[in-house]
Amino acid sequence: MRYILIFVFCSLATFVRSAESPTNILLITADDLGYEALDFLDGGLAGVTPNLEKLASQSLSFEKAHVNVAICAPSRSVIATGRYGHNSGLFGFNRLSKKIPTVFGTFQKNGFLTGVLGKVTHSTCDPDFVWDFVHDYADLGAGRSPSKYHDYAAEFFSRSKKEGKPFYFMVNSHDPHRPFHNPDKPVKNAEEPSRLFTPEEVPVPSYLTDLPEVRKELSHYYNSVRRLDDTVGRVLEALEQSGLADNTLVMFITDNGSAFPFAKANAYLASTRTALLVRWPGVTKAGSVDNKHFVSTIDIFPTFMEVAGLQKPEGVDGRSLVPLFKGEQQQGREYVFTQVDYTIGGPPKPMRCIQDGSYGYIFNAFSDGKFKYRNNNEGLTFKAMEKAGKDDAAIQQRVDMYRHRVPQEFYDLEKDPGCTVNLMDAPEHQQRIGQYQKKLRQWMVETNDHCLAAFDVRDDPVKLASAIKSYPKLVKLGKPEKKSKPDKTEGDEKKRKRREQRLKRKSAEAANQDKK
Repeated sequence: MRYILIFVFCSLATFVRSAESPTNILLITADDLGYEALDFLDGGLAGVTPNLEKLASQSLSFEKAHVNVAICAPSRSVIATGRYGHNSGLFGFNRLSKKIPTVFGTFQKNGFLTGVLGKVTHSTCDPDFVWDFVHDYADLGAGRSPSKYHDYAAEFFSRSKKEGKPFYFMVNSHDPHRPFHNPDKPVKNAEEPSRLFTPEEVPVPSYLTDLPEVRKELSHYYNSVRRLDDTVGRVLEALEQSGLADNTLVMFITDNGSAFPFAKANAYLASTRTALLVRWPGVTKAGSVDNKHFVSTIDIFPTFMEVAGLQKPEGVDGRSLVPLFKGEQQQGREYVFTQVDYTIGGPPKPMRCIQDGSYGYIFNAFSDGKFKYRNNNEGLTFKAMEKAGKDDAAIQQRVDMYRHRVPQEFYDLEKDPGCTVNLMDAPEHQQRIGQYQKKLRQWMVETNDHCLAAFDVRDDPVKLASAIKSYPKLVKLGKPEKKSKPDKTEGDEKKRKRREQRLKRKSAEAANQDKK
């Protein structure tokens, strides 16, 4: 009887403690991290990310995880709302024009301390929301200082304990976003990575061409990947030092693939596949791997709601991953759907993709043979490919494919993960292609995708062109919340300096007004 009472008492104590202490959420994101750089996700170079390797050994790792949009702000808006861009209105670099629930807003309303480090504007789609704790680019050594991330994380954890509040903390590294770490020309105020890489040792992904300038830029990218890993290690160190780790779910993801041609801002496998690590003490099994279920960032909001014991808001498109955390099975996770509508500038460039473990089908609504696709992720790599293409027909073919695309693409992802051989016209795949098109259309109907009108006339160039002309425009409403500093990693250096000069002038004018 005595042992029974002890057991009941301990069980009640555990219940009361869990009821009194909701699970904390620490979401760590990388900025432009390709899965190819991670050895636990088929990476070609060992020892690049030791801290992430350690976290993976403590976590459940999803091998078939994807982001739903492979571009910074739209991707983070999916995380924030749990809705596809065509349902939230956030299908480009814009902010909410209508009131819908957000993950950070829901946590704050329910008594959680909310904090964000880095990428603040891109991660705050609600222009009226004010984080409880916020530090951005300038405070964080250009978003590239592991020690500053550690110090601010420690400050946040201390505040959470002092105020007696559970927390939602989004820690966004600015690595490995361009500009990469060039040892001869480092970003001002950024820290040196704990390891540097040479052009000779880095692997060249199959979607790029193995050229000296490509290797050089890839080595700089790997330097930045290592500094991202340094940041992850320091933030987790701060969590351990705080004593809160045992009651904190840690999740690691990226917002999109690497900032190279055929990756970020596209719909290929390299564009959307992400690491997804989940360490939830007492729930997830350390070192476990889920290689069956396709999961994506659309699922993060409802997952966090269930973890915290909160009600999932109406209108959320994703599904909770908690059953998978517990080792259970879920139906309807055989495919993943990804998209692009607008990149950082220019007209719409609609792309829709359906993938499973074997094949991927892509619809490029903008491709008419004339439009030139461009983005700010081309760098030395694409210049080198363009130059080499003048003397190499195969390289020129890749250059042309990148610039113009074709309306439809189909790839064998097992044999060709780099998506270099388009099988759209292969006779042996026609029936299979039809099946993928049908499934994609079904998803578009179910989610009220505004790209459906274009998809339905994909074989008629004239009607397709008309559909693109009437494509929904971005509603660019809302200003960045006053307490957050603007994200300065997007755009070129000249634009960044002009913004800084404007801010200084405004500050000086305000100071003069105060003196009057």
